[in-house]
Amino acid sequence: MELRSVEELMDLLHACWHQHALRTAALLRRSRPADKELQVAGLVQDIGQLICPGDERLGAERAAEAVRPLLGERVYRLVRRHGPAHDDDLLRLRLADEESRTAGLDAGVLEDWRTVLELVAARNSRLGAVD
Repeated sequence: MELRSVEELMDLLHACWHQHALRTAALLRRSRPADKELQVAGLVQDIGQLICPGDERLGAERAAEAVRPLLGERVYRLVRRHGPAHDDDLLRLRLADEESRTAGLDAGVLEDWRTVLELVAARNSRLGAVD
């Protein structure tokens, strides 16, 4: 599966929606407000549960592969959760993911994230055109 548009991604997010993903993204927005790619990784990381139910590791890999063409290499790496153990971005993502499971935070609605997804996708598209 390969996502080619923000609209396709939004449809997938609506299909597998968990409040936990919104809270993860919101927590990352609070701790790293300028880091849109990190926030988006927190938002989309759970789509692997829909793509590959019951296998968390394979689901993370498939989710990362699905968003890679649209959201870029950094989001791919973060969603895949593969990298050095000392990687600060992966650590922040893991901590926000854990905290979001217990946080009573009102994280808004999925539609609030459409613009951020569009910004990251547009940035990735421009970078791809240059390379």
